[in-house]
Amino acid sequence: MNVWVYAIGSIVFISLLSLGGVFTLALNPGRLKQILLYLVSFAVGGLYGDAFIHLIPEAFRKFGIGMTPCLYILGGIFLFFLVEKTIRWSQDSISESINHVHPLVPMMLTIDATHNFIDGLVIGASYSVSIPIGIATSLAVIFHEIPHEIGDFAVLVHGGFTVKKALIFNFLTALTSILGAIISLSIGSALTGYSEIILPITAGGFIYIAGSDLIPELQKDNKFSKSFWQLACIVAGTGIMVLLLMFEK
Repeated sequence: MNVWVYAIGSIVFISLLSLGGVFTLALNPGRLKQILLYLVSFAVGGLYGDAFIHLIPEAFRKFGIGMTPCLYILGGIFLFFLVEKTIRWSQDSISESINHVHPLVPMMLTIDATHNFIDGLVIGASYSVSIPIGIATSLAVIFHEIPHEIGDFAVLVHGGFTVKKALIFNFLTALTSILGAIISLSIGSALTGYSEIILPITAGGFIYIAGSDLIPELQKDNKFSKSFWQLACIVAGTGIMVLLLMFEK
């Protein structure tokens, strides 16, 4: 029961972050862009930190030394690659089939709902292993969700939604993560070895997201001062994951 309370509580908290888009209203576009880059940097550190400091070591503890965890990690990378390819293919198909209608809004809502559902699966599986692992993974998701949800809010407003409507729909898509967590926790209690398999797959997914989607955004600005602070934020995000090791002892 404690696992369910922690998992659902974490999901609800993360879902509430979708309302954070309202704070962007007080920021000019240039300032918002600068802040987002540092949030993305922090997310990179959090995702890498959770993958290499928490999830992968736990996977090796479960499976022992050998090729099995490595194959699951690679499987996670390939799986997230295919998921992203499928989503991008769907985007292109919608863009080509819809005439005189801005495709941004339906695409964003579909993509966001799918993304949050997967986050719920990952968080539920992590809590199935242990509460400390679940907390670490939840924080990694939070670090990634802050820039992600603010960006989604901006896209919905740009696509024609009012501020109020954008916030409501952004929040509703975030709630799909609760469904993902419920499914994951239910499967985890009924299917032997489920959480052990999900951990390295999640690690591979986090590595893929950080390396293919987030870091390329940081490489677009090569000024020394910005690069320094981006690296500092990456280290800070990783450092948080190191500090969380204290809760696992």
